[in-house]
Amino acid sequence: MNIPKDARIYVAGHRGLVGSAIWRELERQGHTRLIGKTRQEVDLLNPDAVAAFFAAEKPEYVFIAAAKVGGIQANSTQPVSFLYDNLQIQNHLIHNAWKHGVKKLLFLASSCVYPKLAPQPVKEESLLTGLPEPTNEWYSVAKIAGVKLCQAFRRQYGCDYISAAPANLYGPNDNYDPSHSHVLPALIRRFHEAAARRDPEVACWGSGSALREFLYVDDVARACLFLMREYSEEPIINVGGGSEVSIRELTEIVKEVVGYTGAIRWDTTKPDGAPRKLMDGSRLLALGWRPEIGLREGIAIAYADFRARFCR
Repeated sequence: MNIPKDARIYVAGHRGLVGSAIWRELERQGHTRLIGKTRQEVDLLNPDAVAAFFAAEKPEYVFIAAAKVGGIQANSTQPVSFLYDNLQIQNHLIHNAWKHGVKKLLFLASSCVYPKLAPQPVKEESLLTGLPEPTNEWYSVAKIAGVKLCQAFRRQYGCDYISAAPANLYGPNDNYDPSHSHVLPALIRRFHEAAARRDPEVACWGSGSALREFLYVDDVARACLFLMREYSEEPIINVGGGSEVSIRELTEIVKEVVGYTGAIRWDTTKPDGAPRKLMDGSRLLALGWRPEIGLREGIAIAYADFRARFCR
């Protein structure tokens, strides 16, 4: 599908990690009529506000990157927010996209939609074949519901709605809150602050043995625009480059990039989460997309972003 440069494109969550990257990529590719609203301008939890927004702005294409996100601790302490809020946000957006004639919609899911013990690398066919990882089940259930709602609108109304599940994301504009961030931005902040205080050691959760794949967010943004042009099928599609790293290895890279010289202590009383999560991205790779930014380079860019935002 060709998306005209002057098409009205709405990026829900345009100030977040993924949404801001999609916005940057749209601008880079010459799209001129981008629509982005802050939470104060349009409360996505309010169905009337979302309906009024769609009626007024009439977007033709929609990227749904708005969501309540966070790490293990946030998921375990705020189950209502991660389940109810995410269900409301995506329901309001997807329903109004149909009601107001949006031509195409991309829903950003997550690797968390797949079962904890899914065969690795995780294929799209593993969706709903087992129980989710308990440490993020609330978020997982909400995202699965979003994927299935897009599929339902395709089947019942013929809507061109697609869903993509990216690997773990990081990069500029990430959330570095110590209680609510994901593992990589949390490590960046933890090591930066430890270096500033000259702490002799840094405590990290778990054993460090869990394996994860990390994708630089601008690579994922390119994938999202690629999929909007090249993909139009009901099944969810994975966004992954096929490489993985242990949390222990990841921690050593962050430590080196930040310049921290102390020791690392692993707190094995804390959970590791799923033992391994590697996305099988072969379907997307076969279509021609490839990631461009390596992990060490991406972490260096992310750390520069952290310093620019929080170390003035």
